[in-house]
Amino acid sequence: MSQFKAGFITFVGRPNVGKSTLTNALVGEKIAITSSKPQTTRKAIRGICNTESAQLIIVDTPGIHRPRTLLGQRLNDVVENTLGEVDVIGFCIPADEKLGPGDAYINTALDRYPRAKLVALVTKCEKVSKEALAAQLIAVDALRNWEAIIPVSAVTGEQLEVLKQVLGDLLPQSQALYPVDQATEETVESRIAELIREAALEGSRDELPHSLAVTIEEHGKREGSDVYDIHANLWVERDSQKPIVIGKGGARLKEIGSQARKEIEALVGSRVMLRIHVKVAPAWQQDPKQLGRLGL
Repeated sequence: MSQFKAGFITFVGRPNVGKSTLTNALVGEKIAITSSKPQTTRKAIRGICNTESAQLIIVDTPGIHRPRTLLGQRLNDVVENTLGEVDVIGFCIPADEKLGPGDAYINTALDRYPRAKLVALVTKCEKVSKEALAAQLIAVDALRNWEAIIPVSAVTGEQLEVLKQVLGDLLPQSQALYPVDQATEETVESRIAELIREAALEGSRDELPHSLAVTIEEHGKREGSDVYDIHANLWVERDSQKPIVIGKGGARLKEIGSQARKEIEALVGSRVMLRIHVKVAPAWQQDPKQLGRLGL
């Protein structure tokens, strides 16, 4: 046990490079929602991955981006605060996209965090040929001296065990910091809200994904029954967005509820009765008080 290691790891990268999907794959269960929409992740979520020789505490953060709202600035602040505290930073770069200005900006920004050891993760490697992957690895290698460069696929599981071993080896010696049966610090309420938001993100367009937020009015098992009741509010910023979320005859809202219910039932282990009300919080992305009420 004297050689056991434990510590904090975070993945950085442009929005939608697979950070949350990779976090879920390493933890072994869904603790962070995923979507093709940028800035899906809005806070730091800790996931716990245990191996025989290490405990990896993975802090999933929002993608680094140029903020246009107070919410956007707060998301960047979450990343900034996390990077200054972790032991290892994994820079995620997708195998199927050429390095661009955003990657160069993040790579330069990593110099501000000398405490952390740096590894490069070439994600989504299942999407490209061996030749294209080799070319991406060479390009990534040219960015800086890394502790390691690892191609990985969260979808197929390729190289996940190698990644766990490499990350664990880079952590400081320590006893486990969390119980081995704990997967995350997130509350059930928070995870339910995120699963509803994830369902609402799918199929949304234009600026609507950024305008969506979810709060839970109440949740819990119905007395004398195995049914899990949930009353949730789905927030938008403008009255004109409500009919988009609700859909004709309520069809879109029913679809959101159906999709979210399946995920929530898997989480809570019982049948779920989900009621979602769509409400308006005008321009909440720019309002500090409303951001606070929404947990942001």
